[in-house]
Amino acid sequence: MREGLLPNNATHLLRLEAEEVLSRRAADFLTEMLPAEQTAAAAFEIDDGRTWSLEVYFAEQPNETAVRALLASVVGEALARTAEFAEISQKDWVAASLEGLAPVRAGRFLVHGSHDRHRCRANDIAIEIEAALAFGTGHHGTTRGCLLHLEDVLRTRRPQRILDVGTGTGLLAIAAARALKQPVEAGDIDPVSTLTSRANAIANAAGAYVRPVTASGVRHPALVREAPYDLIFANILARPLMRLAPSIGSVASANAVLILSGLLARDVNGILSTYRQQGFRLIARKDLEGWVSLRLKRGRP
Repeated sequence: MREGLLPNNATHLLRLEAEEVLSRRAADFLTEMLPAEQTAAAAFEIDDGRTWSLEVYFAEQPNETAVRALLASVVGEALARTAEFAEISQKDWVAASLEGLAPVRAGRFLVHGSHDRHRCRANDIAIEIEAALAFGTGHHGTTRGCLLHLEDVLRTRRPQRILDVGTGTGLLAIAAARALKQPVEAGDIDPVSTLTSRANAIANAAGAYVRPVTASGVRHPALVREAPYDLIFANILARPLMRLAPSIGSVASANAVLILSGLLARDVNGILSTYRQQGFRLIARKDLEGWVSLRLKRGRP
């Protein structure tokens, strides 16, 4: 997942303040209606505790009239007219996205920038991720939740075949490769993420293990060829996770562990129901910073 729900090459932004129900509804609707590889929408509470903000990021300048019309169909024309469009400076975003962030610890894993190398301890599995056009720095609750689930998995088993769907910066793939010294297949729909994850793997002494490809879900010969997988990460969003359930199930082993994230609390029941049809049951759940990460296992209890 590209954390913060931001497309890798975002250049424009729409922002609208509204009540929670309308903000959430609009985010869901625009996520469905706009191209997934070009846009991303998120709704979140503002500090005053009453108002919510809808933010929609675009990889290129949007047709403001068309987008505002879509928005009006959900929130009404009067409120849609108050939506503001703005340009994003990619240079400023890249510089600021890791600036001043403290290292993030998840069990033995420590995610840090180059400015915090001195904070690594002898027994840490330290992963250095700089600000980049692909997202997944570990400072987001979705990624940290996945790392904590991975730490729990490693206490009881050592997966042999590992897959990271929607790899982003490659952080989860790198973490698994560093901990297990096993090959990790990784895919992302965005070629920028593929290049970024490859560079990060090399920089973190995991280049021999992490093998990223540009792929939609698991539809790539390199990913299918290495199936079935014992451990699968999919840190994306609820709707893509639901759509991908059959294909993820098709490449999972009979006793595979599946770590899913990018979920809000309201998404959990639907995700569990969808993946139950693929033979998965819930093992553990982690709630961090408003996000939910799930660990599922295939097979009988």
